[in-house]
Amino acid sequence: MSIEVQSTTTEAEEHGVEWWALAPDAAVTEAKADGARGLTATEVETRRAEFGPNALQSAPPPSVWRIALSQVLELMTLMLIAVTIVSLLIQQFTTAIIVAILVLFNVITGTRQEVKARRSVDALAKLQTPQARVIRDGSLSQVDATQLVPGDIVELESGDLVPADGRILRSANLETQESALTGESLPIPKGPAENTAETALADRTSMVFQNTSVTRGTARIVVVETGMRTQMGRIASLLTQVGDKKSPLQLELDSLTKVLGIIAWSAVLVIVLIGFARGQSLDELLFLATAVAISAIPTGLPVFVQSLLSWGASKLAKERAIVASLNDVETLGATSAICSDKTGTLTLNQMTVRTAWAGGNTYRVTGQGYSFDGRVLGTTDEPLDAPTLGLAIGLPNDATVSNEGDVVGDPTEAALIVLAAKLGVDADDARREYPRLAEVPFDSDYKFMATLQRIPVRGEKQLVLLVKGAPDVVLGRCTTMLGEDREVVPVASDSATAELERMSATGLRTLAFAARFIDDADEGKVAADAMSWVDELVLIGIVGIVDPLRPEAKVAVEVAHAAGIDVRMITGDHAVTAGAIGAELGLGAGAVSGADLKQMSDEELSRRLPDLHVFGRVTPDDKLRLVGLLQAKGNIVAMTGDAVNDAAAIKQANIGVAMGSGSEVTKQAAKLVLTDDNFATLVHAVELGRIVYSKITAYLRFQMTQLLSLIMLFLAASAFSIAEGVALFPAQVLFINFFVALFAVLAIAADANPPGIMNHPPRDPRIGVVNPVSLVEWLVYGAVIFLIALVPLVWGPDEPSPSQPTASMTMAYVVLGLATVLSALLMRRTPESGLLPPIWAVTKILIWPVILIVASTEVGLLQRALGTVSLTGWQWLECIGLTLILLVVVEGDKWIRRRRAANRQPGRRVATAVAPR
Repeated sequence: MSIEVQSTTTEAEEHGVEWWALAPDAAVTEAKADGARGLTATEVETRRAEFGPNALQSAPPPSVWRIALSQVLELMTLMLIAVTIVSLLIQQFTTAIIVAILVLFNVITGTRQEVKARRSVDALAKLQTPQARVIRDGSLSQVDATQLVPGDIVELESGDLVPADGRILRSANLETQESALTGESLPIPKGPAENTAETALADRTSMVFQNTSVTRGTARIVVVETGMRTQMGRIASLLTQVGDKKSPLQLELDSLTKVLGIIAWSAVLVIVLIGFARGQSLDELLFLATAVAISAIPTGLPVFVQSLLSWGASKLAKERAIVASLNDVETLGATSAICSDKTGTLTLNQMTVRTAWAGGNTYRVTGQGYSFDGRVLGTTDEPLDAPTLGLAIGLPNDATVSNEGDVVGDPTEAALIVLAAKLGVDADDARREYPRLAEVPFDSDYKFMATLQRIPVRGEKQLVLLVKGAPDVVLGRCTTMLGEDREVVPVASDSATAELERMSATGLRTLAFAARFIDDADEGKVAADAMSWVDELVLIGIVGIVDPLRPEAKVAVEVAHAAGIDVRMITGDHAVTAGAIGAELGLGAGAVSGADLKQMSDEELSRRLPDLHVFGRVTPDDKLRLVGLLQAKGNIVAMTGDAVNDAAAIKQANIGVAMGSGSEVTKQAAKLVLTDDNFATLVHAVELGRIVYSKITAYLRFQMTQLLSLIMLFLAASAFSIAEGVALFPAQVLFINFFVALFAVLAIAADANPPGIMNHPPRDPRIGVVNPVSLVEWLVYGAVIFLIALVPLVWGPDEPSPSQPTASMTMAYVVLGLATVLSALLMRRTPESGLLPPIWAVTKILIWPVILIVASTEVGLLQRALGTVSLTGWQWLECIGLTLILLVVVEGDKWIRRRRAANRQPGRRVATAVAPR
């Protein structure tokens, strides 16, 4: 397959204005706005008529009738409808009714299961911010965010969702969380200073984007894009450009259905021509054609495949994985490449302090995420007892973290709150006990925050100016540091720099902490101008922060690798951070940034893909391109993610996977939603997909064997003038193909899962279910059933006749019925024996079709409907003896294949791998 990604098209070419590169006043002028008074009511109405509502659009889900029509138009269903019509024309009403019921059953079952699997929620509309504070006609009011238009002046503050794409006019300590759009896990400092025209989306600090959140500060913006013209709208537009694709199994079954159609109608044509040459009447020929068509059409195929896929979907739902369409169950089993987002998918999306450096010593911090469980441990695993250090970390901080892990404020500050708790300090209590006497709010220009508080130092309360910020800035303002014994010593710049480099090399974000001890007499001076006192600091320590891996993610990656599935990480984070996470996961070598990707042609990137496993700072277009190139190399690709910026690539992938906690846009684009956000659940879903596929191939082995045997039987009857070509009555064939085969199908579905299914590489979808090996198997087994059913027609107790029931035709019918039951038992797995345990679950199901076969030859009502007669005890024994020939051939064939495999690979043992739960 191929995909066209026009990544060279710039946003400026689409929208005409590079808003991020304009000065604030120029942006207001370009937007035809008034930065002080806002738009007038008349201007708002004019622009709403021009640009439409500030809402994202999504395509409506298909109606039930549309889904039902698609079921009716399936080739198999159309062939059955044709058989129904012909049966009515020749007054074979019993046959017509049974086939019509079968058609109706197929359509209703398929429609119900497909409707149940589809989600009809308009997820895009849910994303719209409900309210926005806008300045119009010189006054501030609150309006429905869908009513915003380009040129509106909007006020933002901490906790707000940004209602539209906007250019920042002024701000104070503004930071936004843009992981839903760019994949960047950390808050982004924002401000009114313009960026260059070439600045990438993730680095446009002068812009705010729809449906991102404000984590700190305030701002005034001018709305520059609304609705589908926003960055979120562009991603929604990408979804419409990516068409729905059929699963590998759908494609294979479509091809198989066409082949079966050709075989069936070719057989009908040949047999009808033989009958015409023999001089049979039109009614006789139509009767014969109906019997052959029913024999040659695998009537149970749609029902079984739909039912088994539905079973797989139900199993997945119990394992917390919801599929959008039944065919996606099988696609999972063919997955050969997984492209996973990092933030919130492989990681917790909860910033965590992993390591700390203080007094010249390095400490490791245990625990994960925003849980207070954990300790700060030294090299000898002794817990660090440093309440003063805890105060220095927890006090210059505005975030809050509840005992349940709920965060209000900046995620990085939340990580520091948790660290302070591990050092024995409750930050909320400490902030109440030691109120701020002065502060320097954080600003991206000077990259630090400072607070003045009176805290206990060596048992006495003392004025201390506590500072936290970027390590290079803080270190540059330090002259001394706290030593190992908490004494003040000259700052060890080399040691601190080496520690910073070590942390950065492992993908950690670093922050430094410092303090200045203030005399009580200088309190007023500090309060009047705290900024000027952020100098001659004492370095307290440095911490390394990371968004940690989910505990189960590494194990899941190992299981995927054991199953032959290549895993790649695609994220909006910087390549260095992503590379460190990738190394910890064991993804493999090769990390590259989005900027480097853009320099590569498709040919070069495709050539280098086997050696690239981590992609950092990528855009939605980059993700879409990567998925497309992997598919072009023949991979069945699963793309996981939870953010809006993943949505287009998720829809392009063969199996798009969204996280339950992710954006509704992403869930709508996905084919699988993991409600527990657990990457390991995806691996287990792949295992279930493989199990479903193995059962489908077992069913096809069973079904094709029956079909080919019936075609051979009718061709032989026509060629040798047995019962004028009518080897069996149409009703008899239908009874076997539907009622008897139904229990056979249930037995195959109920069979135990194949052992070691996750120890094998993914199946090659290019080989398909129809291949030379399977064809030979189908033909050999089908020929055996044909021959044992032919015996009573040729050497039976009486002359078979198309006009009245006979013992010979009844015996042939019984042999075919018993062979159908035995086939289900023997062919449910290969090359393993079908007689080995566990077998009880299968045999207790197969008892019922045997009872049906006996009843159909002994109960008067069924005899009249099917055209059968009662058989003697010896005739039953003959039928059973003929059926056992099939057991000898099938089990003998599988025994030979097992011996050959053992000789090719002596001493090999099959292991069993199960995805972690």
